Amino acid sequence: MKPLVLAILLALPLAASAQDAEVAGLAQRIAALEADPQAASLAAYERLQARQAIDALAQARSRDRSQARYVADRRVQIAEIAARTASMQREIDRLDRERADLLVEASRQDAARARAEAERLRVQAQIQAEEAERLRQQAAAEAVAKQEVTALLEGVTDTQTAKLQAARDKQAALAREEAELVAGTKLPPSRSEGDQEVFTLAGDAFASGQATLTKPAAAHVRAVAAYLEAMPASSVRIEGHTDSQGAADANRRLSQRRADAVRDVLVAAGVPARQIEAVGQGAAAPVADNATAAGRGRNRRVEISVSFK
Repeated sequence: MKPLVLAILLALPLAASAQDAEVAGLAQRIAALEADPQAASLAAYERLQARQAIDALAQARSRDRSQARYVADRRVQIAEIAARTASMQREIDRLDRERADLLVEASRQDAARARAEAERLRVQAQIQAEEAERLRQQAAAEAVAKQEVTALLEGVTDTQTAKLQAARDKQAALAREEAELVAGTKLPPSRSEGDQEVFTLAGDAFASGQATLTKPAAAHVRAVAAYLEAMPASSVRIEGHTDSQGAADANRRLSQRRADAVRDVLVAAGVPARQIEAVGQGAAAPVADNATAAGRGRNRRVEISVSFK
């Protein structure tokens, strides 16, 4: 407690005038704020202004006292409101953090259940495949029976394959949701190529001629790393590409540095380095016409190809 406010409180029993009572009352309100463990660290500037206004009221001459009383009372009110507001904001922030934690945990639990279901269906499909082979061998002596059994089993296999693929698709969707929640940003655009998923970082992921990822692009790469944590990959291939402008060797070196930069972010985020291959292709693999600005923009990219287990 500040010396002057304390002196006013100590002098309260001796103060007989209404003016001293006003000062003491305002000082008590500030003292109550500072004694409250929930508000003691809040609204420090407003409390300082209130104490200064109370000091000014205590020292004011009679003709200035009305104005000083009004200012002191307003300053104390502002300090009280600011402390309450800051306390409520602190509680709101705490609840927001708890909500975010609950959302992430719920997403992780959903992903775990999807992985367990996918594994159950995989084992079930394997058992049924083994049983199908046994039935094929048993029906080998009877061509008609074999044809009927084979047709039946192919239908079962197709159904199980469709269920397994649906489970894997659900697992991937939940993994994407979890990755974006954890990383706080969207995954980069992707496409499927056989058993691979290919993520593409556009040309604006790097400044012109540079190999340092922009902050948004680095966040996208970290989202890919979070996705790979939920959907373990057998291998990751990173390919850097440029347009055809400039010397071919310089373009190849720049594309290699960019691929290496993406690899470094993935490794730092927990993807095992042994699973990653980083290659600079330069301008050797365009996806659009380098004769146009739009085409060159599409050619300047980094592709992350992921093969899943």
